[in-house]
Amino acid sequence: MADERHDPGIAGADEGDAARPLVVSLCGTYLKREMQSLHRQIAHLRAFRTVVFAEQVENLEMFPFEPVVAMEKRKEPRYRGNFVKRFWYKHVVKQWPPPVPIGHVGNAGQYYHPYDLVDLLTEWKPALVHVYYGHKAVKYRRMLEAAGVPWLVSFHGVDVVKFVDRPGYLDDLKRVFAEARLVLARSESLLDRLRELGCPEEKLRLNRTPAPLDDIDFAERQPPENGEWRLLQACRLIPKKGLFTTLKALPRVVERWPKLKFVLAGTGPDEERFRDEARAASLQNHVELLGWVGQERLRAEFSRAHAFLHPSELTDTSDQEGVPNAMVEAMAAGLPIVATTHGGIPEAVESGVDGYLVPEKDPAALADALLRLLDDPETLARFSRQANASVREKFGFERQIEALEFCYAEAIALADEVPIGTITKP
Repeated sequence: MADERHDPGIAGADEGDAARPLVVSLCGTYLKREMQSLHRQIAHLRAFRTVVFAEQVENLEMFPFEPVVAMEKRKEPRYRGNFVKRFWYKHVVKQWPPPVPIGHVGNAGQYYHPYDLVDLLTEWKPALVHVYYGHKAVKYRRMLEAAGVPWLVSFHGVDVVKFVDRPGYLDDLKRVFAEARLVLARSESLLDRLRELGCPEEKLRLNRTPAPLDDIDFAERQPPENGEWRLLQACRLIPKKGLFTTLKALPRVVERWPKLKFVLAGTGPDEERFRDEARAASLQNHVELLGWVGQERLRAEFSRAHAFLHPSELTDTSDQEGVPNAMVEAMAAGLPIVATTHGGIPEAVESGVDGYLVPEKDPAALADALLRLLDDPETLARFSRQANASVREKFGFERQIEALEFCYAEAIALADEVPIGTITKP
C-alpha cells in the first residue's frame, strides 16, 4: 500500500507486534526490477518492523509491501551567496544545484531540505533509519542530521565509487562515514574499498545478500546426450558483467561443441551492442537473449542450464561487483560456475572446488575453463554438488536476515549507549 502518510502505527501491522522497534528503509526508488535482494531484506525482517520511505514508488505489484510512503519533493529555493561562484556553477560548468555549498538559504545556517523527510521522521519516530546505497546517504545526510535519528547505510556495488570524482563528493562521503552508526557492504571486497576511502574500521560490517535458497530445487548436472549445452548468465547488460569477453571466448567453445548456446537473461544499455557484436562474430545461432525474466522463469532456466557464467570485470569507472545474487541462486540449483577473480565472486566460488575462476578480461582463459568443464563429466558433477553445498552454508536466507537485524540492534545500542556485549549475536 503506497503513501500511508498519516498512520505510523500500521508499520508491520500484519504481525500485530508494535513492541518491535521500527526501522525506516530509506530508498531512492522502491523498487527497480533488479533490486529484488532489497525486497527480500525489507519484507522479511522478524525482530523489527519497517516502513519504506522512497522518492519514487514503482513495481509495487512485483515487490508487494506495506506501508510504502512516497516522500514529497519541495520547491527548490533560490540560492544566495557568492555571486561569482553562483555564476560559475550555473552558467559556465552548468552544474546546478552546485555540488558544494556557496552560501546559505533562508535564515542564517538553514539548509534546504528537498524532501519532507524530516517531517516524516518526526511523525513516525523510528528507532533507526537504514539508508540503501551510499550515494543516497550523501543526499539525505543533512536531513537525517536535522531529524536527529540514528541511521546506518549499506553499500551494494557501484555506489562505492559512484560520484567520487565529483568536486566535494568524497568529503561528503567521509561525513557519511563519520555520522552513520554503522556502514554495511555486500562483500569483503567492497568493505576493502570503503576502508581505502576512509571509513573507520570499527564501523564496517558485512551484509551479504539474503537468498531464498530453500525455495530452489537442486539437481546434479550431467552432460547433455546430444551436445546441446546451455551456458546461462543472468544480469543487467552493463559493462562490468563481462559480456563481450564471453563473446570473444565463445568461438573456441562452439568449435568444440557446435550445438552449444549461451543464454543471457536480462536487459540493459549494452543490449543492442551485444546483439550487433554477436551477429558480427556469426554467433547469433549460439546466443539466446531472453530479456528480463521473473524469478519463476529464471529458476526454470536454472533447471535447463548446465553451467553458469559470470565473467565480471572492473570498468573504467572502477565499478565492481559485490557477490552477484543470480550467481548465488544458480549455485544453489547445482550449476557449476565459470567466472572471474573479481570483486566478491571469490567469496562465493572456490576455483577448482565448485567452479573455475579466471582473470578478468581474458577470453582465452575463459574459453579454456569452459572447455575443461564441459569435457569432464566427473568434474561437472562434482562442482555441481559442491556449489550447492557451499552456497547454502555461506548464504542461507535465515542467517543473513539475522545478521542484518544484529546490525540494527547494534546501531540502536550505539545510539542509546547500551553496552554492545548485551546484544546476542546470531
